[in-house]
Amino acid sequence: MWYRRALKISIIFLYLIIIAGAVVRMTGSGMGCPDWPQCFGYLVPPTDASELSWLPSHSYKEGQVIILDESLRVATSDFISNTTYTEANWNTYEKHDYAVFNVWHTWIEYINRLVTALAGIPMLLMVILAFWYWKGKPLYIIGTFMVLPLMLFQAWLGKQVVDSNLLPIKITIHMIAALFIVALLLWLWYASQQKENATPIIKDGVKKHNYDSLFKNLLIVASILTLVQIAFGTQVRQYVDERVAQVGYEAKNLWLDPVTFWFYIHRSFSILVTVLNIYLYWRDKKKNLGHQHIMNWVLILITLEVITGIIMYYIDFPFGSQPLHLVLASLLFGVQFYVLLESFKKRTMAIKSI
Repeated sequence: MWYRRALKISIIFLYLIIIAGAVVRMTGSGMGCPDWPQCFGYLVPPTDASELSWLPSHSYKEGQVIILDESLRVATSDFISNTTYTEANWNTYEKHDYAVFNVWHTWIEYINRLVTALAGIPMLLMVILAFWYWKGKPLYIIGTFMVLPLMLFQAWLGKQVVDSNLLPIKITIHMIAALFIVALLLWLWYASQQKENATPIIKDGVKKHNYDSLFKNLLIVASILTLVQIAFGTQVRQYVDERVAQVGYEAKNLWLDPVTFWFYIHRSFSILVTVLNIYLYWRDKKKNLGHQHIMNWVLILITLEVITGIIMYYIDFPFGSQPLHLVLASLLFGVQFYVLLESFKKRTMAIKSI
């Protein structure tokens, strides 16, 4: 029971990380903390630009960051500054040349990192509890244990994104890696449901999922297409970020003018994804495969995804539409993957009496 609670909290936290990351992208806060894992050399970031200025007779700690002459300088050791700036006490930060402090961007990015760090608590607890919960089932113990190194890898990818000054391909890999962890946690949740017989009661205390190979195979394709769509979407978003830098935040009507090639690819794939999932919904209903309730959510999420995409293009990116679009896509992948887990083989499961 405690294992399942820790697992549920871990899934919630992982989606909170995705939401926080989407907000970071929406607000342009990705470089709010230009170093990693600290933020301007602090465990808790500064709230005012004066904290990042060089000051005479001031105590500095090793690794502390200041902004001087539009570049980041890092203290080489603990020291108290003299009345004049001494170059020997500082190294120039060389991983990138971004040296801007915006308190809102800094704290948005910091909260994103804080949520990621807090997510490690239930995940660590889940790993410890797995040795009792999955006793005699090493596959699930190993699967649970893999969550921690994958989260560490995800954190390392976050560092690479910052060090590269938000290189698009690294942002895409960072997002896909998060969804891979989502898939792993959902697999563990599905397995634990079977262990606990915790699926909802349907007709005479028996739940049935009828096997259909075409449905399963097409659902695999649909899930992959969703991942591809998310990857294409990050490319479109990168183009939008570049246009914002060129024309300014207020000129939203110019963010997709001229329209990029990636946008047309992204839009074309959305049609394919929609048609395929509508067919899967129809086939599930026609063949009475038993996934109708969750397939309803697939169609709802796709509908909302299409609506937010149309709103962004035709109503010039209203506030919140960009992170909502990404979060809906990640939820869609999670729901599709869970249906896929249920569709792999025919089974009849008796439910415990309650």
